[in-house]
Amino acid sequence: MLQKPRGTRDFLPDEMERRRLIEQRMREATRKWGYREVCTPDFEHLELFTMKSGEGIIQEMYVFEDKGGRQMTLRPEVTAAVLRMYVNEGKVLPKPIRWCYFADCFRYERPQKGRYRQFWQFGVELIGADTASADAEVIMLADETLRSSGVTFDLHVGHLAPMKHLLADLAPGDQRAIMACLDKHDQEGLKAALVGRGLTRLTEPLAALSECRTIPEIFEIVGDVPERARVEETFALLDSQNINYQPDFGIARGLDYYTGMVFEAFARNLGAENQILGGGTYRLAHLFGGDDVASSGFAIGFDRVMVSVGDFALESRPVVGVVCMPEARARALEVARAFRDAGIRAEADLMQRGMGAQVSHAARTADFAVVLGKREVEAGTVTLRDLHSGEQQERSLEDAIAEVARYGAC
Repeated sequence: MLQKPRGTRDFLPDEMERRRLIEQRMREATRKWGYREVCTPDFEHLELFTMKSGEGIIQEMYVFEDKGGRQMTLRPEVTAAVLRMYVNEGKVLPKPIRWCYFADCFRYERPQKGRYRQFWQFGVELIGADTASADAEVIMLADETLRSSGVTFDLHVGHLAPMKHLLADLAPGDQRAIMACLDKHDQEGLKAALVGRGLTRLTEPLAALSECRTIPEIFEIVGDVPERARVEETFALLDSQNINYQPDFGIARGLDYYTGMVFEAFARNLGAENQILGGGTYRLAHLFGGDDVASSGFAIGFDRVMVSVGDFALESRPVVGVVCMPEARARALEVARAFRDAGIRAEADLMQRGMGAQVSHAARTADFAVVLGKREVEAGTVTLRDLHSGEQQERSLEDAIAEVARYGAC
């Protein structure tokens, strides 16, 4: 028997309904802020992602050669694809551009709970605004979008300027190595990286930076930096809107293109793999032949959100099973369509079962049985049976539809 590929999942109807409900809540949250949905191809030229993240990312991707000999890959994330689309299609649009997306991505990783080889991201990109207000909007929208899902989380907000100031005199390779350790919260790796490079003088200030929880403390450690006013304004805007967050200047973010504000969110009820959101400000479009436009955004790990939210009761809507004699099948189709036109789910028998078997089947899947025999067809009526109470009554089709609709409104 063939099995699904490792790291992928099958979703049964109840789970898909839960996923679509949470997805719709997120879409609605972003819509109210003016973000409109875009969609990019499932696969892109490999170069799109190696230009951004380096050749090392190839081992994490599903790479293939198409029939024209071109190196292609299934997308491992969406931000680069959206910025490529901006360069191709959106440069002349009025700024700022507010886009959102919901897409599946693919990475060849070791599967575990909340981490899969096919996974979904919900995210936004704000393109063309280079202000503290833009930084604050993206953070506030991230907060609202996560809250709309029902997940309980902690939001951490930082800025790369103080950390980059401490590392300013280092070679780019040393900076990347140290920031990678900080990003992974790898204290042993950080210690080894600093000792191996003769940079132990940075141990104390980097540790202090990670521990700071107020803005004044940050600048006591690093002194004034050119971005100070913007940092202070961004955090003041968040405070003015009562956003619940924790200042965290130990956030490094693993991707080289982040330039300023960075933030992450962690689900409170997940284990080690508890990060469900990451984002910040970046400059990426120029790598793909566009202008050096300021951008900011975030991506939500939708699968981890669903693990965090867990199973929950779905909205109960009435279901009608249409039961009929063989000579009433044409009328049964008309009756089923009338219920559907009224917004009520109706299922007709397709197995040519006897009346008793049809009722037994309906009792397993429906709330009401609508029975059509010779008498009902001739009278233009239906017999409506409540499959929970067993009560039944012959009535007009319009009255039966109204009765079921009232049940759904209870």
